[in-house]
Amino acid sequence: MARQTDAQKETVERVMHEFKHGELEQRNGKRVRNPRQAIAIALSEAGASNRQSPEENRRRLKDTKRKERSGRTARDAAEGKGPTRAELYAEARKRDLPGRSRMTKDELARALKA
Repeated sequence: MARQTDAQKETVERVMHEFKHGELEQRNGKRVRNPRQAIAIALSEAGASNRQSPEENRRRLKDTKRKERSGRTARDAAEGKGPTRAELYAEARKRDLPGRSRMTKDELARALKA
């Protein structure tokens, strides 16, 4: 197996941590339960897959690192997800929005933008 860079190792560690805690999801929203599938996702996001071209691997690592810096994972961005409801709720709590506990994720997002 080829050596991984520090950036690739960090990405693999993050994805495997998500898997261990039941937070890693497939594109269809189902949780990943198979360790081999989690490893494949980790290597793909880290740009260390032997199933992709070197150009594709470089692009994937670059995209993943950009999204990690912004606080979003590659899977979240691929699915078009924004901040979680918990993150929106925390912001609403800081701003002391009334009725925030009964709001859905979309309602919280709209209320925070206004």
